[in-house]
Amino acid sequence: MDVMGDKATLFETGRFVQPSGEEATPDESRDETADAVETVETDETVETEETAETGVTVETGEAVEEMRLRLAAAAGDAEATSVLGAMLLRRGDLDGAEPHLRAATAAGDRAAANNLGVLLHQRGYADEAAGWWRVAAVAGSAAAAHALGRHCRECGDEPAAEYWLRQSAEQGHALGAYALADLLEHRADSGAERWMRAAAERGHREAAYRLARALDRRNPQYFDGDARDAGEDGDAGKGGAAGAAGAVVQAEAEQWYRQAAARGHRRAALHLGAILERKGELKEAGRWYLTAAKEGEARAACALGFLLRDAGDTENAAIWWLRAAQDGDGNAANALGALHAERGQTQTAERWYRAAMDAGDDNGAYNLALLCAEQGRTAQAEQWYRRAAYAGHREAANALAVLLLRGGDTAGSEPWFSKAAEAGSVDAAFNLGILFAGRGEDTVALRWYERAAAAGHTEAALQVGIARLREGDEQEAERHLRCAAGGGSAEAAYRLAAVLDARRPPQPAHELGEIAHEKTECEEWYERAAQQGHRRAQVRVGMLAAARGDVCEAARWYREAAEAGSRNGAFNLGLLLAREGSEPEAVVWWTRAADDGHGRAALRLALVYARRGELAEGQRWADRAVSLGPGEVARRAARLRDALRQELSA
Repeated sequence: MDVMGDKATLFETGRFVQPSGEEATPDESRDETADAVETVETDETVETEETAETGVTVETGEAVEEMRLRLAAAAGDAEATSVLGAMLLRRGDLDGAEPHLRAATAAGDRAAANNLGVLLHQRGYADEAAGWWRVAAVAGSAAAAHALGRHCRECGDEPAAEYWLRQSAEQGHALGAYALADLLEHRADSGAERWMRAAAERGHREAAYRLARALDRRNPQYFDGDARDAGEDGDAGKGGAAGAAGAVVQAEAEQWYRQAAARGHRRAALHLGAILERKGELKEAGRWYLTAAKEGEARAACALGFLLRDAGDTENAAIWWLRAAQDGDGNAANALGALHAERGQTQTAERWYRAAMDAGDDNGAYNLALLCAEQGRTAQAEQWYRRAAYAGHREAANALAVLLLRGGDTAGSEPWFSKAAEAGSVDAAFNLGILFAGRGEDTVALRWYERAAAAGHTEAALQVGIARLREGDEQEAERHLRCAAGGGSAEAAYRLAAVLDARRPPQPAHELGEIAHEKTECEEWYERAAQQGHRRAQVRVGMLAAARGDVCEAARWYREAAEAGSRNGAFNLGLLLAREGSEPEAVVWWTRAADDGHGRAALRLALVYARRGELAEGQRWADRAVSLGPGEVARRAARLRDALRQELSA
């Protein structure tokens, strides 16, 4: 029995690789959040009484409006002074804005106090900024409460931070709600989701993204990719309910991803594309991947490349993979390596596999090992397999074990098989079964076979079925043989058919004395195995056809088996031909069968040559039949041989 995994193909982990941890790119996540907050603080938290109280958008950048505000401020209008200061602050004219904001603040304008805090914070005077934010927050400014809460958190005063952020959030401030949710989430407080949802509902794109991520992680389908069936207790109803609940959660996650993506959140666009791709909505998935890729999301460019490749457009796929690989995406570099390897450009492929390794993708080492193995560079293949295996790559661990086993290092291969199997490699579990079976440790071997079979390994299911047959547990054997046969194992289909055949009652006699024949399940399994080239199944299908009187069908299957090397097929084909009057051709097939050790074929040949008068040849084949057996054939052949010997000596 061959070990599994020696002819492994290039390892792909999916459209985009998700590193461990909550976010795919934590630094980028923080940067994006920070950028959004800074932008909002300078654009949205710069308050005037119009924006804070009436919600009227102030037209900025217009000379006429600025002149009007300057004239009103010069006339002592505190409100105009505050608005003018906010306008200059947005423009980045801190020196021009500060005197106006201080004047408006002195006149009791809370928006000016908040914006003065923003200005001072930008100048680097955080403590003084906090003082003015406190003034504005006490006066009811939600934006100032948010800014003050963030300042307190940065200073390590989390109780004060929570107090002010909660004040901001409860006034409906989106940034305050998000910052409060972030603080509570850091503490693993169950109230975090409520405020994250509140921020998302008010249009905060990062909140919408993080809420979607939280829903994804809560949904079992996020990990499995498929709806789960019944649990361990086999309660299908519960499994169905769980699947329905999971679908609802996934739909909500998609909604929040869509909202964040529509507001320009590139990672939300990436995840939305992945959801749509899983749903089969490839065109829309491609649009979101493209959106994210154009914004610099390397994983989206990589995923778009896979989408294009699957559509047959490898040229454009390579363009996006190249873009992603140049931005440091290891999966894209692997894909480029695989593309060049398929084209026979091994040096270029190796270069990209090395680039994948440099990007921290262990698949690069694994694929490079495969490339070396294909070229016969065994020592280098082992080196790269080891590198990937030590990094935790389970398929590399299995391949390394196979390499060591074939080199005769059984002791060295076992730990790697074990490591790969414990990490979830089904092939490695099967290989451990082979390893222990070879040592005669059948109980341990069966345990590993069962583990692999439970994960859907066809050959492992066959081995479990065979073991259960030996133990006499026919019901359990049938279950595993059905799994293996359904997975495409011809041997399992044949053995399953044999189990079912043994149970089949005798066929009832037809009223005219003919056997009434209807195709049974066992015959269907025999035929399936026969169509897959299983020689014994082909012989059995031929026998069943002959029993039905279908000589042509029987001859076809016998011939197919015989030409594939089946001695029983050759013998039966000879019988069929002899009955049809084609004894010369029958002799050809009996000779082939007898040369392969078929005793009955040798006896038939002895009889044929005896009838022809070729006594010496008949005696030779009779001697062969005696040596081949079985017992009854040997006895008949011995009698024939003695008779021929007497005839020759007469």
